[in-house]
Amino acid sequence: MKYVVGIDLGTSAVKVLLVNQLGEVVKEVSKEYPLLHEKSGYSEQEPEVWVTQTIAGLTEVLNGFSDSPEVIEGISFSGQMHGLVLLDENCKVLRNAILWNDTRTTEECQEIYDIVGKEKLLEITKNPALEGFTLPKILWVKKNEPEIFARVRTFVLPKDYLRYRLSGELHMDFSDAAGTLLLNINEKKWSKEILKLLDIPEDICPALVNSHERVGKIIPGIAEATGLSPLTSIIAGGADNACGAIGSGILKEGMTLCSIGTSGVVLSYETAGDKDFDGKVHYFNHGAPDSYYTMGVTLAAGYSLSWFKNVFANGETFEDLVQGVDSVPVGANGLMFTPYVAGERTPYADANIRGSFIGMDTSHERRDFVRAVMEGITFSLNESIAIFRRKGKSIDTVVSTGGGTKNDTWLQMQADVFNARIIKLSSEQGPGMGAAMLAAYGCGWYASLEECAEEFLHTEKEFLPNGKNTEKYEDLFSTYLEIYKNTKELNRKLVKYRK
Repeated sequence: MKYVVGIDLGTSAVKVLLVNQLGEVVKEVSKEYPLLHEKSGYSEQEPEVWVTQTIAGLTEVLNGFSDSPEVIEGISFSGQMHGLVLLDENCKVLRNAILWNDTRTTEECQEIYDIVGKEKLLEITKNPALEGFTLPKILWVKKNEPEIFARVRTFVLPKDYLRYRLSGELHMDFSDAAGTLLLNINEKKWSKEILKLLDIPEDICPALVNSHERVGKIIPGIAEATGLSPLTSIIAGGADNACGAIGSGILKEGMTLCSIGTSGVVLSYETAGDKDFDGKVHYFNHGAPDSYYTMGVTLAAGYSLSWFKNVFANGETFEDLVQGVDSVPVGANGLMFTPYVAGERTPYADANIRGSFIGMDTSHERRDFVRAVMEGITFSLNESIAIFRRKGKSIDTVVSTGGGTKNDTWLQMQADVFNARIIKLSSEQGPGMGAAMLAAYGCGWYASLEECAEEFLHTEKEFLPNGKNTEKYEDLFSTYLEIYKNTKELNRKLVKYRK
């Protein structure tokens, strides 16, 4: 039996998966590390902890492995997007990494619009200037830490630095490069125009590779420290959302992913990078060859339900909370919820908006409120799907992952609201599995990622839309869309009274 390793470098932990040729996770290890918050809005990490914890995770995975290390043929990576790692001429880290959830760069985002122009930026990168992206971070360092910027030889993203430390080779794949605001995603080249306009040296941009490319072998020191073979191939890997899509089988037209975690993601496969979504959704290169994906984000998806549980059902299980929801009719007996409890991303990008319950009366019970929260989260996710469809996309199948799969009523609700077939996978490993699949494909196990997905991924349940419910939800969704515009100004007036 042959094996591959998928490494998922997350924001709070690195997950290491050992996967065999059948797609079975033989062993899984997770190692945590801290976030650094020096000031309000700052979010950083020390890159060295990624390396030490990954080595510890690989060592633990190999501990007790009975086969020869040579049968572990490849390692690939998934990683948190947008983070900035600056390296000097010796590839030494110049400062802590600035992460995707760092929000210090509002002025730099405006600077990008002022110099490059919003339309030009969207034309080249397909994405708006948001604080989380890499380019605003580069500009912040250039302006606020000029002595550090003067020593910069190159920049990479978090998983690229980890891969460099394991292989000695420095690259960036297209799916992560697409999240920097410096890549022309259609041409798959660094944008000389943006770099010149913002006075950023072109030579600090690393070499670009495909996510499935072999970029080297594990260096002897890491092999010795972990128990791996020095013959183990290193495969480039991809951004966490791209790998999450691969690990969920989002590999052909019509396939869409709905992932409900703390936030919610709706990600849809694209065959080309030439559609115009006006910057309302993210548009990135996929980790699959010669393809793309569009992505909308609900900022507080599962977080809205966990907030409700903590406030109104503290100490109860999730199963207790949702008990009886299946007996509540579509529309929660006239009660509606908007999940803006932490602001909203798609399609409003509004940090000031907050959630609402609309239509409360004395007849409503707790289960009505729970149903309304679940419906509101699903409506918010459906806003992204509606944007995709308005641009001519056909969305007929949605793979649902995360907290939204824990309850069959919620899965049926997704089928009815999205008006699409919902698939629940039998095993859900997300980005780590996507990284393992890239390793398997990169090592030549399969002729394509689609062929790999057929072997590695299996459907546990399917949910088809109920025509009558879908008709009701279409009407309710039109009402839901009115709430934002009618509460936006009210929330702006309440900002000064918040904690």
